[in-house]
Amino acid sequence: MTMEFTVDEQGRPEAPLAGGELETLLGFLEFHRATLAHKCAGLDAAGLAQRVEPSTMTLGGLFKHLALVEDLWFSVTLFAREPAEPWLSADWEADEDWEWHSAAADSPQELRALWERSVEASRRLTQQALDDGGLERSADRARPDGAVVTLRFILVHAIEEYSRHNGHADLLRESIDGQRGE
Repeated sequence: MTMEFTVDEQGRPEAPLAGGELETLLGFLEFHRATLAHKCAGLDAAGLAQRVEPSTMTLGGLFKHLALVEDLWFSVTLFAREPAEPWLSADWEADEDWEWHSAAADSPQELRALWERSVEASRRLTQQALDDGGLERSADRARPDGAVVTLRFILVHAIEEYSRHNGHADLLRESIDGQRGE
């Protein structure tokens, strides 16, 4: 599904003001994905690794964490696929927050490319699910409690995940170079 969006002054697509459910969900998800990219734009490795005490969260960690979120929900949960690399070979037993901590060793280009690949894969998988049942399409992998979610749930959860972390990104970016606002 190709959608046309109005773009704001930061280059982010805006959700339609009077769209249907699908257009609204995809519009908000694309807006929040673009917000993360905007908050991380132009930063070097030191900027992406900067923290705000006492938190250990970084913008680089956010990039890598949200790349993992994209893969886990749209590929692993929705289509019951194996996790992609680098998730598949990560030592999660040694560090359950591996994506957050390992991001400091990745270059800005590697982090952005990983996130962009994950987002593109999620877009393709979303379209595949829409073609195979729409928003009501059930995920192929159940949650640990046995519950099965739908594509609708996954889209709303992804919007929630980005929304929460974009608030963190606002604070982190302002601490790096004073950039504020949307």
